[in-house]
Order: sequence, then C-alpha cells, then structure tokens
Amino acid sequence: MHRVLLFLATLPVALSGCTTIASTAVDVVTLPVKIASKGVDAATTSQSEADEKRGREIRKAEEQRGRQLREFEERCRKGKALPTDDCRSFPPR
Repeated sequence: MHRVLLFLATLPVALSGCTTIASTAVDVVTLPVKIASKGVDAATTSQSEADEKRGREIRKAEEQRGRQLREFEERCRKGKALPTDDCRSFPPR
C-alpha cells in the first residue's frame, strides 16, 4: 500500500514532463507550416493592399492631369499656346 501511495504521489511530477515533451513535439511539427504561411503572406498581395496601390495610382494620374490642365490654361491666358492647344474656349485677355 505504501508503494502505491508513493507511486501516486510521484505520478503528477512524472507526467508534467510528458506535457512539455508533447508541447515541444507540436511546436516542431507546426513550425514548417508557420514558416510556409509567412512566406506566402509575404509573397502575395491582399485585396486591401491592391486597392490602396490602385488608389495611389489614380490619385497620381489625377494630379498629373490637373497640372497639365493648369499649364494649358496658363498658356492660353498668356497667349503662348502650343500648336496642339485649342484655346477657343478661353477668352483673350
């Protein structure tokens, strides 16, 4: 009876090592999956990232078009139009 009691008393201490070993085994097994998923995340673009990039491209194009329009209007106002400018819609000053 004394041996059984001693065995039961040491059982939790002995089994605590098993959970550590099992936990380490799970970590070792899942590590390649975690590494692969991080690589895929780095290599792919999310939809929100693609939308942000497209938005930046559109804003940049609009800014460039606005600059061109202001330059065109200024050339027409000053009477220094390029041969490709159609300044008929601007009254002469």
